[in-house]
Amino acid sequence: MNWVLLILAGVFEMIGVLMINKLHKDRNFLSIFYLLGGFGLSFFFLNLAMEALPMGTAYAVWTGIGASGGAILGMIFYGEPRNTARILFIAMVLGSAVGLKLVS
Repeated sequence: MNWVLLILAGVFEMIGVLMINKLHKDRNFLSIFYLLGGFGLSFFFLNLAMEALPMGTAYAVWTGIGASGGAILGMIFYGEPRNTARILFIAMVLGSAVGLKLVS
């Protein structure tokens, strides 16, 4: 269950990161609401997950999901570059997060 909470925290981190870009484009209350909601829920679920998971592992997986997910969402929604090296390094970050899960 704690790993599910950690994945949820990572997903909301991705939403928060996506909303930073949206806020730069559309400066309105709804964008700020989604940004704060995404990051707020991310920290909430991270806090719950860290009650049972080691801090270093939880933080590494959380940031890995947020960073790689933000990069992927940037490619999908904002036309950021999609080259082989970038995709390889995103896969390495995700692979590292999976590796931490396997050894924890």
